[in-house]
Amino acid sequence: MTLLEAIAARHSVRTYEDRPLDPAVRNSLLRHISEAADEGGLNIQLVEDDPSAFTGFLAHYGKFRGVRDYITLSGQKADDLDERVGYYGERIVLEAQRLGLNTCWVVLTYTRHDDRIHLSPGERLRCVISVGYGTTQGHGHRIKTYDRVARPAREEAPDWFVRGVDAALLAPTAVNQQQFHFRLNPDGSVTARARLGFYARIDLGIVKLHFEISAQPHKVIWQ
Repeated sequence: MTLLEAIAARHSVRTYEDRPLDPAVRNSLLRHISEAADEGGLNIQLVEDDPSAFTGFLAHYGKFRGVRDYITLSGQKADDLDERVGYYGERIVLEAQRLGLNTCWVVLTYTRHDDRIHLSPGERLRCVISVGYGTTQGHGHRIKTYDRVARPAREEAPDWFVRGVDAALLAPTAVNQQQFHFRLNPDGSVTARARLGFYARIDLGIVKLHFEISAQPHKVIWQ
């Protein structure tokens, strides 16, 4: 499965089978986590066999079932922390999809367990990603149209820009709000902005990754 195929196939999954990660899959996932953490300057951890983290009222409200493994994303406070969390977290999500796993970005439905998460002084836990073998592959959601999230108009934009926007529209965002906008500048660079919304900066990092992957082989220059 290519990354483009993973973008198309991946959907949020909240119900999982009660079984541990296959050892080979686990090792590959840990390698991707380590690479993303190093490149993104983040603290990313795989927490295993902790089903109590998704229990209680909020987990019930979020309809999570059978979660035993999850990935935590933390980092030192910085203006771009949330964007990096989204970008590198989604890179792990897509690699997990290629490994045959399912995932879901989680913010409000998670109960923090300090004894399972190791944070250095000054680090902030921003969100977690549930991971495991889903009982289903999830399903798609309604998305906005190109013209609501990008300029210039579709018929006036180069193919790589259109591909990037289309892939960004498939990205997971908080409560499916899709509060982002892309603009192609006269010099060929791209401006991506997060509008007001819950965790919009995390969403911005996620959609920028999708954009870059689908715009290839064009090299995106962000402005």
